[in-house]
Amino acid sequence: MRLSELKPGQQATVTKIEETGTARRRIMDMGIVRGSKVKVICRAPLGDPLEIEIRDYKLSLRKNDVQNVYVTEAK
Repeated sequence: MRLSELKPGQQATVTKIEETGTARRRIMDMGIVRGSKVKVICRAPLGDPLEIEIRDYKLSLRKNDVQNVYVTEAK
């Protein structure tokens, strides 16, 4: 499942990042790395941007930026 597919309130663990180059570096610099726990806080009315919580801080990200970040939903 992609991070961009999660609904508000859902929690997941990052399993894979399929970006390359500077896009991958930027995502990883924000703390989105394999094994990180993420929670979707909310979405904008049109679905973009997506607000997530990771490592006790909140990020607002465009759906396009996290399209290639794969997660496994937490049970």
